[in-house]
Amino acid sequence: MYINNSKNWNRVRNIFNEHHSQLPVVDVMNNFYRIYYSTRDDKGRSIPMYFDLSKDLLKYEGPFNVDLKLGEAGFFDWSGIMPTKIITLESGEKYLYYIGWSRRLDVPYHNNLGLAISNDGGNTWNKFSKGPVFHTSYKEPGYIGTAEVIKDEGIFKMWYLSCRKWIHNNGIMEPIYDIKYATSLDGINWDPWDITCIELQNEEGGISSSRVIIDNDGVYRMWFSIRDRTGYREDPERSYRIEGAFSYDGIKWERTGIELFRSEFDSWDNIMVAYPYIVEESDKKIMFYNGNGFGKSGIGYAVSENPV
Repeated sequence: MYINNSKNWNRVRNIFNEHHSQLPVVDVMNNFYRIYYSTRDDKGRSIPMYFDLSKDLLKYEGPFNVDLKLGEAGFFDWSGIMPTKIITLESGEKYLYYIGWSRRLDVPYHNNLGLAISNDGGNTWNKFSKGPVFHTSYKEPGYIGTAEVIKDEGIFKMWYLSCRKWIHNNGIMEPIYDIKYATSLDGINWDPWDITCIELQNEEGGISSSRVIIDNDGVYRMWFSIRDRTGYREDPERSYRIEGAFSYDGIKWERTGIELFRSEFDSWDNIMVAYPYIVEESDKKIMFYNGNGFGKSGIGYAVSENPV
């Protein structure tokens, strides 16, 4: 039986709050962490940016713009580009998966997954295509949001936000989503399995931003943020919290419960903690995450010094 002994996350501090900075995505460089995120322009559109954080987690340079422009009118990313995962291939190429935002009349928005590629270590990026690499289809009829991608056993594996239902609540359309699984041979052409990895329970309404690592003994570990169906924007009891899960095959998962609670004090993360990104170091794990307002209060981190 797998025993989770890494639940003692110690929140440290808010490290970046110059502006709205949603969904931290970390590229581990030789001497620093490059942290991608999306801010919002005066029209509310997600715009990709990054800053470089020293490995002692004390100082940063930036923020800087990511050279990816919004798509033309009518394309999947015309209303926003939000980085969600970066991986480095054996060739040295970097793949940056991003959420492309568009707007609709029946519901507030629709998301699909795009891909940008860098051949110079992440200094410049080019879109792989004008269209998404993973998108709405008969295999995935709703929308696709935050995605975790790793290469394991020679294939690319993805755990992604899958929205297949919207509900009415006090005049607002609210999305309901969970985490599903897809695979690819090249990281570009994806085959969704229609398997729900993390089931919603009770009043839960959304699971997002799953992050997966594989321990030395082959156990998959996941962290994700989860919220209730309604009231999650203002009510701390219903808002985002960060939970964990484990799996022996990456498909069937068992939840381990809350791993990072909201702060008990009046602070930047007392209403919500969301969108974890896990970085492993030799003596610890670092969890970068957002606090209140879906990133409005910035990015902070917590540390676990009991790696599995």
